[in-house]
Parts: sequence; C-alpha cells; structure tokens
Amino acid sequence: MFNHLSAISESISALGWIAVTPAPGPFVKEMADAAAFYTNRVLKDYKNSDVRHVDWVKSYLNIWSDLQAYIKEYHTTGTTWNSILTKEEPQQTGTTSGQSHPPPPPPPPGPPPSCDIFNSKPKDDISQDRSALFDQLNQGEEITKGLKHVSDDQKTHKNPKLRGQTAPVRSPTKSHGSSSSKSTPKQSYPPLLELEGKKWRVEYHEKVNNLVISETELKQVAYIFKCKNTTLQIKGKINSIIIDNCAKLGLVFDDVVGIVEVINSKDVQIQVIGKVPTISINKTDGCHVYLSESSIDCEIVSAKSSEMNILVPHNGDYKEFPVPEQFKTSWDGSKLVTEPAEMMG
Repeated sequence: MFNHLSAISESISALGWIAVTPAPGPFVKEMADAAAFYTNRVLKDYKNSDVRHVDWVKSYLNIWSDLQAYIKEYHTTGTTWNSILTKEEPQQTGTTSGQSHPPPPPPPPGPPPSCDIFNSKPKDDISQDRSALFDQLNQGEEITKGLKHVSDDQKTHKNPKLRGQTAPVRSPTKSHGSSSSKSTPKQSYPPLLELEGKKWRVEYHEKVNNLVISETELKQVAYIFKCKNTTLQIKGKINSIIIDNCAKLGLVFDDVVGIVEVINSKDVQIQVIGKVPTISINKTDGCHVYLSESSIDCEIVSAKSSEMNILVPHNGDYKEFPVPEQFKTSWDGSKLVTEPAEMMG
C-alpha cells in the first residue's frame, strides 16, 4: 500500500483549507494534484487485476473534487461565519411552496449599559439632568449668548503664527495584527536516520557530508526530508527513494528497482552507480542527474521544475544535456501536438 499511503500523505494537507485565505479552492486542487502521481501508479498497477483499487482511487479523488465544489459555492474567498444568532428556531409553517421564511432582523442596538455600577446615578438625578438639558435646548436664540467670541488674531487660519503651536497629531498606533504577523522563529527538529519498518527515514540533517545507509533490502524505501547541505550514500538495492523539501542535497545510490522521486526541492545532485528505471522531478529548481552506463535507458519524468540537467557517460567523463522547460503546442487539424520549444543559444 505504499502508493496508496503516499497519495494520502501528499494530499491530506487539503483539510487545512479552513485556515487558508483568500483562495482555499485552488489550495485544495493543488493538494489533490500532488496525489495524482501516486494514484496514477495505483491505477497502472491494478487496472487489469483488481478493480477494488481502481474504485478506491476514484472515491478518494472524489473527496477533493466534492470539497472544491463545496468551497466554491459557500466559501470562495475563505471561511465565512453566520454572525446572526437567534435564541430559538423560527417555526416553519406549511406553505404550498414548501419554503420557510427567513427569521426577522434583530432589533437595532440600544445604548450600551453602564459598567460603573457603584457610581451610577439614581433615577431621580437622571430625570433632573434630563430636564435641565431640555430647558437649555428650549432657550432658542438665547442659547448662543453664553458662547465666547473668538477674534481674528486667535484663529489659526488667519494667524499663521499660531499654526506651529498646535498640538502635534498623533500617529495611528500599530494594530495588534501587525505584531502577530511577524514571523515566528522556526522550530528546529533533531536530525534523524533510522529504519522504521521497511522505510529508511533521513530527516533534518544539515551540513553533514558522511551519511551512509549500508544495510539495505529490496523491499525497503528511503524517505529524505528537509536535509540541507548534506550528502547521502545508499548502498545495495532498494525499492524506491523519495527526496522531499531538501536543498543542496547530494545523493549517491547503487540500484533502485522502482522510482527515484524529487519533490519541492532545490539544488539537488543525484548520481546513479547501478541501475534505476525512472526518475521523477516535480516542483524542483535545480536538479543534476548523473547516469551510469547501465542506467542510460532511465526515463526522466518532470513537471513544474526548472534548471534540470542530465549527465551521461562520455569518453570517461560526463556530457551534459539540459531538460526542456518550455514547450510549444499547436493544432494539427485533429489534435493538439506538444513538443519542446527550441532552446535559444
């Protein structure tokens, strides 16, 4: 079930769409596409032998397609919440149309209650203050007699000398959101090199140049995750190798019977000593593959990657061939034809 579990592992992050803004739908699609490589391998392995695996792939991919449709309909730009909460459900009366009426809007908000329960005034004092206020308002034109006259020399728009004496305008204070937006320090993890069942886990190594895996078996796989400035040698014959989120990694291996896959990495160098049937490069910038004489027939599958070069043996040295990154698609009258674009010298 390696391919099945790998498909789930690559796409399960789509469940975090609820915290993604402003486009959770494309985020789910991207995670579903990440699982396509492994689901295609499941279809390839069981298409003509066991239809249950084919049905599983269809059902699993339908989860993400249905989730995308739900997000597109209800949460296109991110999660939205109903801000109107009613104390009780509105009673639905039977109608010919079968539709229920929406609840009435809430009443307009009133003045906020006083929080100072110790210094609040008695009702008699409040009524006296209110009566005095209305008496002042009922004065009519007499109400302006208490205002102080301001002469021209006291007006800032007529006396430029007063403009420099005005109180400085306070700059707006920074919101709490700006402080929370600061990047938190990256959490560090201890380096790991261990065999977990049939899986070699090589994780979080940095600036290490002597990692070696020597006790290998045919059914084992190697998973290399977030290693930087590190070299690793794998001796013997294993099933497959996965390089995920690594930078400036050097990998040397003898034989792989399945696939070597590079995902979300940068500046990776791979050297094949023996034989490997397939190398997959996905979402990677900078990947150099050194093939051996016995691995010349290796298939290179690439997607969303750049700066890829394949080096083959030639007169005791290596000859470098770049992998095309640009393609040209045209209509030949019945179908689309895609071919690598000519590389500019």
